[in-house]
Order: sequence, then C-alpha cells, then structure tokens
Amino acid sequence: MTIKSNIKDLNEELPKAAKLIAVSKTQPIEKIQEAYDAGQRLFGENKAQEMMAKHAALPQDIEWHMIGHLQTNKVKYIAPFVALIHSVDSLKLLEEIDKQGKKAGRIVPCLLQVYIAKEETKFGFDAEEVISLLQSGLSHVKNIEIKGLMGMATLTQNEDIIRKEFQALKKLFDSLGLAHLSAHVTMKELSMGMSADYKIAVQEGSTLVRIGTAIFGERNYTTNRLCSHRKKYF
Repeated sequence: MTIKSNIKDLNEELPKAAKLIAVSKTQPIEKIQEAYDAGQRLFGENKAQEMMAKHAALPQDIEWHMIGHLQTNKVKYIAPFVALIHSVDSLKLLEEIDKQGKKAGRIVPCLLQVYIAKEETKFGFDAEEVISLLQSGLSHVKNIEIKGLMGMATLTQNEDIIRKEFQALKKLFDSLGLAHLSAHVTMKELSMGMSADYKIAVQEGSTLVRIGTAIFGERNYTTNRLCSHRKKYF
C-alpha cells in the first residue's frame, strides 16, 4: 500500500461530515509532499517548532493543525499561520494564544481539549470546567475563536470503553451547541478518533479524525531529521 492509496481509501471510507487530518509528526518532508501530491491538504503536528519548519518548507496552501500538547512559550511560533489548535487545555494557554494572535493580526481558531480518558497521561479540561469557562463569556479574549471540542479516548482494546468516552464528549458538544454562548464560540468541530479508533469516532459524530500510522505506516523515530523519540499516540 502507498501513501496515495491509503489516503484514497480513507477518504472513500469516511462520511462526508468527517475531515481527514494526516498526522505528519516525525515524518520527513518527502513523505508529507507525497501525501500533498495525493491531494491531502490538512496535516497535524504535535510540536510547534517542527510545524514551523515544515510550514516553511512545504506548499503554503497546507492547513496546519496543532494536535499535541502546546506549551505557552511555543505559541508564538505557530500563531501567525496555524489553521486550528486542537489542544487548548487551560485558560492560561487560551490567553497566550489570544496574545499571540493579536500580535500576528489574526483570529486563531481553537478547540478546547476535554479529558475523557481513564489515563493520567492525557491533558484537558473536565466537562464542568468547559461549561464554566464558556459560560464566563471570555470577554477579555478577542483574537481567538473557539470552534468546538477535542478528546482522546483511552488507549485500550475495549471498544465499549472507547465508545462510551466518545459518546460522552459528543453529548457535551451537542449540549454546548444548544447553549447561548458568546459570539466567538461555535460548536462546529468535534475532533476525536485516531488510527486505532477512528471508525468508532466517526460513528459517534466526529468531524475531524487524526490519522498517522494508517497513512504513513509505522514511524522511524531514530532517522527523522526533525524529531525523534516521541511517544506514539496517532
């Protein structure tokens, strides 16, 4: 199987409501270009400086998505161009994105990351924190747009656990979509599902799936020039 055929197969399999994000973290420029030549335009990275380097080296119509944990001191590297930050997991980070968005002269689209997994390694708000944050109005942040939610399910073979976690996130997403929120908050995107669980995610309403291994194959962490020794999530 080739990168081109993998992308073709995934796009044919996914419902129209779900968009494919090719997770290109640790992948060399050549493989990302191959995916681009196959028609892929949405790519996901989990390190800001790696994303910045790839943004400079690859076609400028690529939409770059930040899908990994983002430190506040790294926001400045991606704020001028990032298409969507999936992993906003604190008010402090949201305020820094707002600050860097103002400097860049743009509104930065974001998703709030919700902690749905039974694992200590995941980041995110709990459901009550999300509701409280959005009900506060966030009137002091002007250069961000919250477009929805993101969640990562427990890394397990138990599909019932995964499904229940995705269902809980979808229920929160739907309830917020019916609420009266501020003008810069819209529940349009629900980012959930990776190579191992995207089929369940789309069944439960995901609009963005983050897939790496099923497109590029297993990663070689020791030979990639841009990064190495990363924990595999996607």
